[in-house]
Amino acid sequence: MKQIKDLSQGTNHTAIDLDNLEKLMQYSLLHPVNKKEIEGKVFLKDAIKSTGSEISFNSLAPKSEQPYFHIHRKNEETYIILKGFGLFQVDDKCFDIKEGSVIRVAPDGIRGIRNSSDETMTYIVIQSKENSLQEYSTGDGTRVPFESKWKE
Repeated sequence: MKQIKDLSQGTNHTAIDLDNLEKLMQYSLLHPVNKKEIEGKVFLKDAIKSTGSEISFNSLAPKSEQPYFHIHRKNEETYIILKGFGLFQVDDKCFDIKEGSVIRVAPDGIRGIRNSSDETMTYIVIQSKENSLQEYSTGDGTRVPFESKWKE
């Protein structure tokens, strides 16, 4: 099983390296409920010490699918397809997805994903508490003077 590499940590940051995303299938984890090993998935919350979201990098082998449909109690999920194509289903709606597709699913949405391509599908899933985002983007940002140069 591949291990996440630490790059840098400080008071205001944590940085990691997952290596080339082509090697994503080398990661695996033990599913906490069904106790089966899941290949090609790595959760980042603990690795980056996130306090507001869970992010996972995922891969599906060619012509395969996530082995279950699921819902969440509190968290919505946003799926971002980076490579490959296939199908995504939410409740009774099934639709085509491909590189560049972005899908948000509310907690109660019954969801599943299938890779129809001949290559490994790679995608990111971001989980965050539904309706929790109050300020975002430029509304939550403030520019600060920063006189120093890059510290190379």
